[in-house]
Amino acid sequence: MSGLIGKKIGMTSLFDDKGKNIPCTVLELGPCVVTQVRTTAVDGYEALQLGFDDKAEKRVTKAAEGHFKKANTAPKKKLVEFQNFEEELNLGDTITVEHFVEGEFVDVSGTSKGKGFQGVVKRHGFAGVGQATHGQHNRLRAPGSIGAASYPARVFKGMRMAGQMGNVKVKVQNLRVVKVVPEKNLLVVKGCVPGHKNAYVIVQK
Repeated sequence: MSGLIGKKIGMTSLFDDKGKNIPCTVLELGPCVVTQVRTTAVDGYEALQLGFDDKAEKRVTKAAEGHFKKANTAPKKKLVEFQNFEEELNLGDTITVEHFVEGEFVDVSGTSKGKGFQGVVKRHGFAGVGQATHGQHNRLRAPGSIGAASYPARVFKGMRMAGQMGNVKVKVQNLRVVKVVPEKNLLVVKGCVPGHKNAYVIVQK
């Protein structure tokens, strides 16, 4: 679906017309530049490649430099393809946060915060209440048995165990747009979105 690239600024809260306090996330969206137009004749599908966040020219390869010069724009750090834009857009056009309107629902995807190697209590919500007496001294947060005996004589795939937590792509769906601030390129959505502050996010209609 059509959308824009942006950054997560942080969280705040707003009051609605009924006086209810709503937790919100503030996103800096765009302006995004159309850096490539995919067509069915050339690429086999239709899409628009958008670029966001300027990048120093010395950090760009010659090939990428030529790619951005075709669009008559500065090099960009983040490039993402989107489909199904309602309006006709050409190479070099700019799309702002006004692509979204207050009250509509959006999907926000990003990379979640990395938590490192975590145990089953934090990673999967295990109770972690091992027996605290009868000589037991170090198994309070242990996972317990992970399999049966001589049959099936193995551990099934997908067994919930300790391991790397976070740092994966996450999409949060159906977040309501609470406010649009065009002069500052800000979009305020209800609820939380994945990622740390200043992390890149993709917002789709």
